[in-house]
Amino acid sequence: MKYTTLPNTNVKVSKICLGTMTWGNQNTEAEGHSQMDFALENGVNFFDVAELYPVPANEKTYGDTERIIGTWFKKTGNREKIVLASKIAGGGDYTAHIRNGGLSKANVIDSVDKSLQRLQTDYMDLYQLHWPNRGVNCFGVRDFPIEAAKNEAENFQEILEALQSFVKQGKIKHIGLSNETPWGTMKYLDAAEKNNLPRPVTVQNSYSLIHRGYEVGMSEVSLRENIGLLAYSPLAQGVLSGKYLNGKLPEGARGTLFPRFIARYKNEASERAVKKYSEIAKRNNLTLTELSLAFVNQLPFVTSNIIGATKLDQLKENINSIHVSLSDETIQEINAVHAAIPNPAP
Repeated sequence: MKYTTLPNTNVKVSKICLGTMTWGNQNTEAEGHSQMDFALENGVNFFDVAELYPVPANEKTYGDTERIIGTWFKKTGNREKIVLASKIAGGGDYTAHIRNGGLSKANVIDSVDKSLQRLQTDYMDLYQLHWPNRGVNCFGVRDFPIEAAKNEAENFQEILEALQSFVKQGKIKHIGLSNETPWGTMKYLDAAEKNNLPRPVTVQNSYSLIHRGYEVGMSEVSLRENIGLLAYSPLAQGVLSGKYLNGKLPEGARGTLFPRFIARYKNEASERAVKKYSEIAKRNNLTLTELSLAFVNQLPFVTSNIIGATKLDQLKENINSIHVSLSDETIQEINAVHAAIPNPAP
């Protein structure tokens, strides 16, 4: 495994982060425990979860992924070996079963203690804001949603003050953002600096070979402000494994069970791009999964690459991508495809 640190901290994290959102839905508690065992044995010390998980989110399964991690901590006593990240859910109809409204002081207070109870721990190493209150172009929205963005913008200082109270209590060590824009990220950084409040150290946004939108604006913020990207969906929810090419819908696969969650990654342009990336992988004696993850691993603004799997053989391949080095020529080939078919899956 390779390691780095969360920016502006001394917290050592693996460059591969274990994503968990299938546990409690596609995966059982026992399977989640097996994945955590395997990941830790292979050098992964960074786990990411959210109060919302598992996905698809609903009232019946709300919080179950955190509970699965909590029972593993209790069973194994491995809490101190893990850098643990979780998130407070944003607002909207999708989270109406969790609480009213999105990010606010009251909701931060409500969410933190409930997550800690489910996780059976006294603290979280990284606590993230899952998505903004205001409308932003994420979750398949390519262009800036002007009308939705007019509705509400965060009270950045209020949110940071609420988080600071938990930092002072030791319940949160560091804070991060997720699904944020350059403007929102800079507003949080500015509010933190001006008011001596906790400074976000990471941004968890989508990044993959078919969605490199982070490079437009956010990558400069990462590099100049030293706020690292935690890249999620680096395989575009499995599309960049190649298993959905030519109309295939493998039994039990996420895209087969929950087609709306991968719809934004499946269109004519993304299919063409995936085929071209698959050809590059074959020429280099790599799987498409290895190529896709290795490209993300080597980016200078990436702190950690969040991988997820439903099967242990998938998890093994994902983790092993850290040992794959791409030549300059291979990266040039990848960039040529990106230039011809830029960001087909927002």
